[in-house]
Amino acid sequence: MKNVIDPPQSTIRDPMSTPGTADHPWRIAIIGAGPAGFYAAEHFFKQDDLHVQVDVYDRLPTPHGLVRAGVAPDHEKIKNVTRVYDRTASNPAFRFFGNVDFGKHVSLDDMKSFYHQIYFSTGAQVDRQLGIPGEDLERSHSATEFVAWYNGHPDFRDLTFDLSQERVAVVGVGNVAIDVARILCKTVDELKTTDIADYALEALAESKVKEVILMGRRGPAQAAFSLKEIKEMGELEDASSVTLEDEMTLDEHSEADLEANPDRMTTKKLEVLNGFLGGSKEGASRTCQIRFLVSPVELLDDGTGAVGGMKVGRNRLEPSSSGRLGARATGETFDWPVGLVFRSVGYRGVALPDIPFRDDWGVIRNDKGRILEENGDVFEGCYAGGWIKRGPTGVIGTNKPDAVETVECMSEDLAAGKHFSPDRDDVDAFIRSRQPDVFSYDDWLKLNELETAKGEASGRPRVKFTSVQEMIDAIRS
Repeated sequence: MKNVIDPPQSTIRDPMSTPGTADHPWRIAIIGAGPAGFYAAEHFFKQDDLHVQVDVYDRLPTPHGLVRAGVAPDHEKIKNVTRVYDRTASNPAFRFFGNVDFGKHVSLDDMKSFYHQIYFSTGAQVDRQLGIPGEDLERSHSATEFVAWYNGHPDFRDLTFDLSQERVAVVGVGNVAIDVARILCKTVDELKTTDIADYALEALAESKVKEVILMGRRGPAQAAFSLKEIKEMGELEDASSVTLEDEMTLDEHSEADLEANPDRMTTKKLEVLNGFLGGSKEGASRTCQIRFLVSPVELLDDGTGAVGGMKVGRNRLEPSSSGRLGARATGETFDWPVGLVFRSVGYRGVALPDIPFRDDWGVIRNDKGRILEENGDVFEGCYAGGWIKRGPTGVIGTNKPDAVETVECMSEDLAAGKHFSPDRDDVDAFIRSRQPDVFSYDDWLKLNELETAKGEASGRPRVKFTSVQEMIDAIRS
């Protein structure tokens, strides 16, 4: 990579040139190189009558977003989707600008100088709070922090988690909560064939965790985890997953709901959970309790400013005015002696500089991807996709139709003349003047080769570089 010390002179586009032609393609910026960003680029390239140049930015040197930093290390097959993204990136009209942070290295006004449209797909980056006393105690963490830590995300590699605690509570029963519980319950032998970060593998090898408690505020019929995820909890080498009969007995509302709205997947998940009654494995050294109709009421101080226990409330299910079954506190509480807590109760996006944002929902204000001002007017030229558009719902593939919807709106607006009027085309030199350590896709492919080569030597899919400086040094060497 070249270092550019002095900003280059501006290159002015001919104002008489016609945009959208082969000689002067529409210039599209995508901020965020996760699945939603790649699916948007892919759909642009599939439109034969549309001439585009797509530049994808990410604040990390590495692309692929949560496929790299969020998918569990023992779910390697899911990560094969990156091969589709690599095909998109091989298009000559695609460029990647990694290690470039919107709001730090480039501004909205900068982007307007180079692009006709800007698509934001920056995800939902932070966990929601529990909103209970004691949540800020030491040894109380978000699941996102833990997942990013064991996946080698540069922003989280220096975190520490006290795995000397024997009892851990994971608040939530979605797939991320299951991932956290599964990683805590797996043996080192199960983990050492994955791409888990080396430092996380070392820490987990010394773990003293004996019991993990997964907490669902509603009943088993309402649990959000997938069938695949819950089945895996019964296949652990040295951990027993346990459910309780009284919590697995469906209440009248859940039974009526399932009778009125039969759901094969829910039925199968209930069969798996009922198979855990009494435990899934005899003689295991670790246990994962899967509990329902319970909510944390307070995290208790052990006297040193750290979590020493949890006050838990029992719930019952009641239908709301919309008909959805919600959890209501019964008033009964009890204490659990847990020493480490992870919350996994949803995520929210982070506002971007100069972009309208709905703080109450944690998403960019938009209509089918078209970003809107607070008064409802269209924020012309700017669009949203993925979790920052719709909230943290769905799986990786859900981002594809979501991206298509937004790109269709973008294409309509280009045809209608509703876009920015860029007057510069020296974006590569400009970016390098702002961020000399920018990563191209070729840089990423080289880094990928280095990681996979290191992995092959130890029988693993890859050994990740986990700091930005390590990545830069690896590419420069």
